Amino acid sequence: MGAKADARGTKPRPTPRRYAQDVNDYVEVADGETLWRFERGFLESNWTCLWGRGCKGILDHPAEELQQGCCSVGAEMADAEEAMTTSALAATLPVHLWQHHAARDANDVFSSGERSNTKVVDGACIFLNRPGFAGGAGCVLHLAAEAAGESPTDWKPSVCWQLPIRVDWQMHGEVEHATVRRWSRADWGEEGTTMAWCCTEGSDAYVGEQQVVDSLATELTGIAGQSVYVQLRARLR
Repeated sequence: MGAKADARGTKPRPTPRRYAQDVNDYVEVADGETLWRFERGFLESNWTCLWGRGCKGILDHPAEELQQGCCSVGAEMADAEEAMTTSALAATLPVHLWQHHAARDANDVFSSGERSNTKVVDGACIFLNRPGFAGGAGCVLHLAAEAAGESPTDWKPSVCWQLPIRVDWQMHGEVEHATVRRWSRADWGEEGTTMAWCCTEGSDAYVGEQQVVDSLATELTGIAGQSVYVQLRARLR
């Protein structure tokens, strides 16, 4: 997911709970012409990001030591506006915080002139600082946002800050259904069958101290809006 995962050292981890609940159980919140459908089991689980503390990554073999998390591939841009924003933010990043700043080329931070994906440098996203880098390991956009006192969700590409949350959009008559759920291996396509793990499957990552509806409140609000989040929170209570 990014940088600065919650490090709790050797503190005993809570017993995993509810990670296997029926994924067809949804909490619905109507918002104008959109019906938001939230996967109850995931939001009430205690999933937490294990980046830097046990995450095996998404390569075809476990690679905890690389601390790449899901950054082994370039981030896909949502649209041209997001690509423009990412490029503009990259231009403001302090060199001391960004390990691979020199890897920019004619395509800036992107893999091609189409600007649809960020560039991969030495096996991971151009924005990912490696373990041991003096400016800090993890996503430099995440680190820079925190240094500026701002939310990483305002700096990172949406696909990065939303993970492990996925939104499926589908029209049902005149009502648009937005289904908010956890990612699965199937969502990664063919790569999902060979990668070391998918953190939302199994029980390893379900060791957090809060329910997802609380720990990912910023992300859920960024996706659905404050009004919808407030209603969701009330219904889960």
